[in-house]
Amino acid sequence: MSAFDNDANSVPRLAERSYQGIRDAARSDHYQNDVAQRHRFRSRLSKSYPIHSDRESDVTTALTLPESGSPLASSWPETPPGADPLPGQLDRWLASRGAELVAVRRHIHAHPELSGQEFETAALVARELAVAGLSPRFLPKGNGVICDIGHGDRVIALRADLDALPLPDGKDVPYRSTVEGVAHACGHDVHTTILLGVGLALAQLAERDELPGRVRLIFQPAEECIPSGAPDVIDAGGLKDVAGIYALHCAPQLPAGLVGVRSGPFTAAADTVEVKLTGPGGHTARPHLTADLIHALGRVIVDVPSLLDRRVDPRAGVSMVWGRVHAGEAYNAIPGEGSIKGTVRVLNREAWREAPELITKLVQDVVAGTGASAEVIYTRGVPPVINDRMASAIIAGAAGAALGPDRVVEAEISMGGEDFAFYLEQVPGAMIRLGTSTPGSGVKLDIHQSGFDVDERAIGYGVRVMVHTALAALSTVSL
Repeated sequence: MSAFDNDANSVPRLAERSYQGIRDAARSDHYQNDVAQRHRFRSRLSKSYPIHSDRESDVTTALTLPESGSPLASSWPETPPGADPLPGQLDRWLASRGAELVAVRRHIHAHPELSGQEFETAALVARELAVAGLSPRFLPKGNGVICDIGHGDRVIALRADLDALPLPDGKDVPYRSTVEGVAHACGHDVHTTILLGVGLALAQLAERDELPGRVRLIFQPAEECIPSGAPDVIDAGGLKDVAGIYALHCAPQLPAGLVGVRSGPFTAAADTVEVKLTGPGGHTARPHLTADLIHALGRVIVDVPSLLDRRVDPRAGVSMVWGRVHAGEAYNAIPGEGSIKGTVRVLNREAWREAPELITKLVQDVVAGTGASAEVIYTRGVPPVINDRMASAIIAGAAGAALGPDRVVEAEISMGGEDFAFYLEQVPGAMIRLGTSTPGSGVKLDIHQSGFDVDERAIGYGVRVMVHTALAALSTVSL
C-alpha cells in the first residue's frame, strides 16, 4: 500500500492539534516530551520542560532564538548579489524565518536519533508541516515523512535524511548533543531543516496557486546504515508519479555560500566483503605440515586488491581497502581460522554489478595454493550516485539563480556512499554539495568527525537553492 493511500499515517492539518497527539508515546519515553512544538515567529525558546497544554506558544527546547544584533541574526544571508529573487516575496519571508530555522536545526542537533529510530524528528517535521496547512504522512514505521505540496500530475521530489551517527559530540556549544554517544556529525540536521524551510516556503506559493505543479518532500530515515531507508521510501510509494528527484549534502570543504555540482558519477557504491579462512592449525616451527593461515591471509590482503586493479577498467573507479584483520592468539601457533573484512567502492554501475563474482573468484584463486579453505561473504551496500545530465544542468542553473553564477563550482567525486543512489536507479535526479564551512576560518573538520559543525548561514542558502530547483524542474518538461 502506498503511503498516500494510508489515512492512518496522515497528520491532521489542524494548527491547534497538540504535538503530543501525533507522537508515539511508546517510542518517545526517552525524551520525556522534550521536543519543540510549533512556535510563533519572534517567540523566545526557553529551557526544556514537559508540555502540559495544547497552546501553540508552548515550546520545549534547550535553545534560544538568536538575539537581535547577534552575529548570527545580523549575518543571516540576504539575497546574494547577482541572484534572482524568489517569487512571491519569499526572500522577505525567508529572512523573517531565518532565526526560527536555525533554532529548529539546533534543536534537532541537540536531540539526535540513530538510524531507524527517528520517530521524534519525524514527528517534529510532520507537526511543522501540518501547522503550515500541509498534509504530511508518516512512513509505515513512523520514522519518516512524505508530504506533497501543490497539485498536478507532474511531481518533483526533494529528499533529506533524518538520522544521526553513533559518535560522541565533541563540541562545546549550547546545542551540543544531549544523547550520549550520538551526534549529527554528517549534517543531516541541516538537510532536514533546509527541506522543512523549503516546504514552508513552497506552501506560501501553493496557497496563492503560484506553484506550477506538485513538489514532494521526502524526509527519509536510516541513510547511515545497511540496509538503508531509501528502499523503504520507494516501497511506500515515495516515487509514485515522480519525474525527477533532487538532494543536497553538507560539504565542509566548501565555504558557506558556494555549492558544488557535478554530472555523472558523484559518490561511489559502497559494499562490504569478508573473507574467512580455515585450516588445520599447527606449530610455527613446522608450517610445511599444515596450512599457514597467516601467510594465506597476507596473500589475500595484498594480492586481491592488486589483481582487482588489473581486472577492472581503471576508469570504473574501483577501490578495495581492508579495515579489519583477526587471526590467532599465540605467537608460536599457526591458527586454524582467521578473517579479514573491508570495503569495496565503485563509481561505475556495470563494474559494481560484476564485483561480487569477480572478487570471490580472485580470493579463491589466491588461496588455492596455500592449503587453506576460503569463504567469501559479499554484502551489497548502496549503488553509486550517478547524477543525471539534464537534472544536473537544472540544479546548476537553479543554484546560479539562487546564489549568483559565480557561487556554483564543480563538485569533486567522493568515494563515500549515499543511498540517494536507490532513487536515481528509478528516476532521473541529482545531488549537490552545499558549502558549510565559515569563509576565512582556519578550522577544517570533515563529516563523520565528532567536532563537525556548520556555518548556519548555509541553511538560508540551501533553502534558496532548493526552492529555485523545485520551480525550475517543474518548468522543465523534458526531465
